[in-house]
Amino acid sequence: MDRLSSVKEFINVSVRDPQLHKEDFWHTYIDYEICLYTNSMCFQRKTSVVRRRYSEFVWLRQRLQDNALLIELPKLPPGNPFFNFSNEFQIGQRMKGLQQFLQKVLETPLLLSDSRLHLFLQSQLKIAKIDACSQGQTHYTVAQAIHRCPCDVRFPIEEQHREEDSKTFWDSDCDSTTSSGLGHSVGPSTPVEEDSTHDSLHHEFQAAVSEAELFSSLSSSLRKQHHVLL
Repeated sequence: MDRLSSVKEFINVSVRDPQLHKEDFWHTYIDYEICLYTNSMCFQRKTSVVRRRYSEFVWLRQRLQDNALLIELPKLPPGNPFFNFSNEFQIGQRMKGLQQFLQKVLETPLLLSDSRLHLFLQSQLKIAKIDACSQGQTHYTVAQAIHRCPCDVRFPIEEQHREEDSKTFWDSDCDSTTSSGLGHSVGPSTPVEEDSTHDSLHHEFQAAVSEAELFSSLSSSLRKQHHVLL
């Protein structure tokens, strides 16, 4: 069996780091960091981080529902007109509900074909621009909007999958620590030590070259002196 075909696809998403934003005296909102890590072929970027607020999640659910009328979409945590921006429990419950919503959405294959979902998760576009881009009304494509987003990161859970990929790709007696084929190292990496080793080898090579050149120069000089004496 091809080892590549035995790798299980995964999509990990987390909602975390709520931040309070105060636009003016009357308008305050909280946005949340959405972290995505995947090896799925459905996604052009394998790691991404964007920030979204609750009202944008409401918009996303409505758009997904419009595109998939026969699918019952998961529920969002209910809106609360008396939501307290300083209540850690309420914020935590909403954040947990938003993550559960995204996890269930990403488990539905049909929804993964919706470009608005990808732009929501992996671009910095506002919802109006997401709508326009998904309909081809912008001078940039969906792929361009996603790749322009400076949001590559590494996540703690990535280490777990790197270890799992290592067990899948390499035999137990294999000492290789090269790339897994998914773009991530599957072995322990020590860049600083590798650089030190590289520098050490470079200096040793340079020293050897210098000694060889010196020996060649001395040999040439001795031959000339010998020729003069003769």
